[in-house]
Amino acid sequence: MDKAQISGLKREDFQATVQGKETDLYTLRNENGVEVSITNYGGAIVAIMVPDKRGVMANIIQGHDNIKSLMQSPEPFLSTLVGRYGNRIARGRFTMNGKEYKLAVNNGPNHLHGGPTGFHARVWDAEQLNEQELILRYVSAYYEEGFPGELHMTVKYSLSEENELSIEYFGTTNKKTVVNMTSHGFFSLAGIATPTPSAMNNVVQINADFYIPIDDTSIPTGEILKVEGTPFDFRTPHVVGERIDADDEQIRHGAGYDHCFVLNKNEPGELSFAAKVVEPDSGRTMEVYTTEPGVQFYSDNWADGFPGTHGATFGRRSALCFEAQHFPDSPNRPYFPSVLLRPGQAYTQKTIYKFGVE
Repeated sequence: MDKAQISGLKREDFQATVQGKETDLYTLRNENGVEVSITNYGGAIVAIMVPDKRGVMANIIQGHDNIKSLMQSPEPFLSTLVGRYGNRIARGRFTMNGKEYKLAVNNGPNHLHGGPTGFHARVWDAEQLNEQELILRYVSAYYEEGFPGELHMTVKYSLSEENELSIEYFGTTNKKTVVNMTSHGFFSLAGIATPTPSAMNNVVQINADFYIPIDDTSIPTGEILKVEGTPFDFRTPHVVGERIDADDEQIRHGAGYDHCFVLNKNEPGELSFAAKVVEPDSGRTMEVYTTEPGVQFYSDNWADGFPGTHGATFGRRSALCFEAQHFPDSPNRPYFPSVLLRPGQAYTQKTIYKFGVE
């Protein structure tokens, strides 16, 4: 007998046969009553139930309440896993070993988030180890979405007693390829609602002295610029809405914030503090820690009020995304940290989202 979900989600609403595999809903719980629900369709996180400063529980991640709506979402990457390559690759092309590889062009002139049938739209094999750990596995075929190499990817979700949702990635390939995984959580710390409140009052801090400017198609210009003196300076906490419509070319290119920040690191690959967000009305907080060199901060600039879980509506700028990753267009930028994965090597990444109140 399944425990009742405090999120109100029903497991049977996520059970279907898709791509010849069974989809389902898996729920992690800790002793504090925190509950995280994940489906093996795209690794989508469909509920994160956490208390506010008054102890009131709410779902603070945007999602859908059934498999059909999830598969047909107006936002295909809504709180899903993203791969084989998160973020953009210019013109959907890169060259490796002298050979050009062509990918789907699904975001203006560019490739985005692994393409239309990327990891967000695949059924993963799931194994729930216990109430606090879930493992998802997927084998991405050679040339799936145009990428070379057969990639074996494992993703482990863990919920700690400290209210930390940890996402760990492990991947191997049989041929040289590129990998840049992330989880694209759309976080609404006020709690999703009808309508979900704007996130523009959220206070954000990002541990980055530099960011990556983009052109008018959201591809890196190749520069790495100081945040100092720009609307991208979140080294100290700032209200998101304070500068989001600033008269700034980079803000215009992103229609708000949609930029990769270069995280301050003592050494590459260390698990360190990346960002923090505080929702002032509820008192809910989220801290982000990651081994990745960058975090894409996205202020949900394109949502149009589409419906999600239990009729909640998701309007423009009602969520904030902190997508831990390597830099956009890295396969075409040899001086960016490498995204190459060779046979015999392992792709690893760990990102933690820690929830609290203050």
